[in-house]
Amino acid sequence: MQLLRISLLLLLGSCAASPQHGGESVLTFLHMNDTYRVDAVEEGLSGGFGRVITLARALEADGHDVRFLHGGDFLFPSLESQLWGGEQMIEAMNFMDDIAPLHAVPGNHEFDPRTPDNIVARVRESRFDWLAANMRLETGETDVDARLLPSLTFEHDGRTIGIFSLTLLPEHGGNERDYTPFEDGYVAVAEREIRRLEEQGAELIIGLTHLHLGDDLEIAKLKARYPAFRFIVGGHEHEPEYDAGDARTAVVMKGASNARTIWRIDVTFDDEGPRIETMQIAVNESITLDPGYQPIADKWRARLLELVPFLESTIGYAALPLDGREVAIRSEETNWGNFIADQMLTAFRNPPAQLAFVNGGTLRIDDYVAGDITFEDIGRTFGFSSYLRIMQIDGADFVDLLEAGYRGVGPSKGYFPQVSGFRVCVDRSRPDGQRIVELLVPDGAGGWRQIDADRTYTLVAPDYLYRGGDGYDFSAARNVSRPGSELKYLVLDAVIRAQAEGRKVGAPVDPTTRRYAELEPGRERCFR
Repeated sequence: MQLLRISLLLLLGSCAASPQHGGESVLTFLHMNDTYRVDAVEEGLSGGFGRVITLARALEADGHDVRFLHGGDFLFPSLESQLWGGEQMIEAMNFMDDIAPLHAVPGNHEFDPRTPDNIVARVRESRFDWLAANMRLETGETDVDARLLPSLTFEHDGRTIGIFSLTLLPEHGGNERDYTPFEDGYVAVAEREIRRLEEQGAELIIGLTHLHLGDDLEIAKLKARYPAFRFIVGGHEHEPEYDAGDARTAVVMKGASNARTIWRIDVTFDDEGPRIETMQIAVNESITLDPGYQPIADKWRARLLELVPFLESTIGYAALPLDGREVAIRSEETNWGNFIADQMLTAFRNPPAQLAFVNGGTLRIDDYVAGDITFEDIGRTFGFSSYLRIMQIDGADFVDLLEAGYRGVGPSKGYFPQVSGFRVCVDRSRPDGQRIVELLVPDGAGGWRQIDADRTYTLVAPDYLYRGGDGYDFSAARNVSRPGSELKYLVLDAVIRAQAEGRKVGAPVDPTTRRYAELEPGRERCFR
């Protein structure tokens, strides 16, 4: 589907053209996912709840029955959530719920804290619906635990609409916590909930998920047996996803992180059932920020600066815009990713490690670092702890280990690695676990050669990945250190050191020595 970049004027025009069908108002869902800020990103020009609210108000003014859907990940991680545990996000989402009902599935990051205290506080503060059929809350607080529903129904013009929800299991990247028991089997749980919603008379059934795209596509096949199940809107991936479905499979949609791209889904009914029209909306500066919402964003910004008055202070200068946008850093080599990964090689002093990589999901700024580099740029890049380990690993085992970074389908994966000390060529057409075509290391004479399968190399990687995060398996690593240097402070130190020496930070990605490349059709290698 073509990405439609629309202004508010165009949106109002499209609404005015057909606010009702056959006397029934249009049921319109606005879906977003993976939002970590109460304000906009990309220097305030992209995304943001304030713009989404503007769209909702315009639709409601034209007679649409509007509901918000959220595909999870909103409490953590962010610079603000390190201070307030997501309280700021709840206030923002409550404001949205007052405009139009909001239904949310918790993502894996809602449960980053190891104890239930934070989720208890946030659920109690919230007024919107929490949904997840494959997990329960067992915090010991009855009122909180009862707020997490497996599914729900609501009425629209005398018709029953059903929503069921699923979230990521620990073995697939979710957080395993004592207070969140899970039920295995996404498809089986979805089918159970769809049957339950059918028994309640639902004429339209919607899946709201925080899962990998492949799992959503499997669930979508249930439409063949349950025709009322028409679409899934989800999260976890951070760039737009769309699968059109067909007579036997439901449509699958996901938006971009921080509401940079959202989905508008219009539903009307006729004698043959619900008719679905979808539109992908780029949320940018062409859409005004809602003046009623803006005081919330301003309040939390003021509180942040009050607590951290040096946040906007300059610590260095970028030689060129450094790309930390999630659309790039989770899919390809970027100059900000290169700079960060390069600091890992000397994390444990001399001699430097030979190999290093960090998962793109650790780098959360979702923006360019350009011109003045501030404390805020570093704080937003690292939304949570980034402790590192140094270890030894044989070349063949390293190749096997790194395959986890290139698995799956679709762009923008949090496990995609930003690397240093090596170059990698990937063939995306191959099966998972067999996609690395070349992995080159320096040959000692200014060139590159294929990694030696039997040679032992020193590797630095995040402790989070070493412990199994993002699906990486470090079981072949030896002589593994305890968690040591924190990457956030290594990057901060590198920027300050460059400033003291009169240097600017960053360099362009060199097309002649790319660290990551995808194999072109008809070729056997990426690098010559």
